[in-house]
Amino acid sequence: MVRRRKQEQSQEDVEPEETTPDVRANGPWDISEKTPDGDASYVDLGPLLVRAHDAYSIQLPAEGEAGQIASVVLVAEDSALELRVFAATRSGGLWDEVRDDLILEVARLEGECEQVDGPFGPELRVSVPVDLPDGEKGFQPSRILAVEGPRWLLRGTFLGEAGLNPTDDGPLMDAFKDVIVVRGVEARIPREALLLTLPENAVATPDEE
Repeated sequence: MVRRRKQEQSQEDVEPEETTPDVRANGPWDISEKTPDGDASYVDLGPLLVRAHDAYSIQLPAEGEAGQIASVVLVAEDSALELRVFAATRSGGLWDEVRDDLILEVARLEGECEQVDGPFGPELRVSVPVDLPDGEKGFQPSRILAVEGPRWLLRGTFLGEAGLNPTDDGPLMDAFKDVIVVRGVEARIPREALLLTLPENAVATPDEE
């Protein structure tokens, strides 16, 4: 009788295991999880499939003398979203390392940085000093978030109004969730940028920064 009561109490004292929420339940997606399925609104950029929308234009800035394309920028009326994708390990955790590096870089630039919990986990709210076109001093606000998938990390930087007054709604956030990552099977070094490719009839724009 005593033994049975102990067993019943032991079972009641065991707390159920907590399950980690799937932050990618509504995207961004891996190509193994979702395909465009003939959706003509998707633009094929190689490692990234990005959905086009009337609310923003899609720009592909070429970087460096080689003119490589490492990012795609979705430009809306008063905001923008820069997307970059990197190789990662199967075990994950790359965003923790990258986030720490970004915090140190903001401090080096004498800016301000706050880490908050967002819809995809920890994200950064950043403000860095910049020189305005008229010669005055100003600041550039941004919101930096990232999502890790199967051996890849997708980083999104919201700029302009979307960086100054962040929101989890709107066409740019929807575009981030709609992204499909095509990492490929090649062996890559963690943090290696997955370079984008121009779609047909597109032209790369020079990086003015």
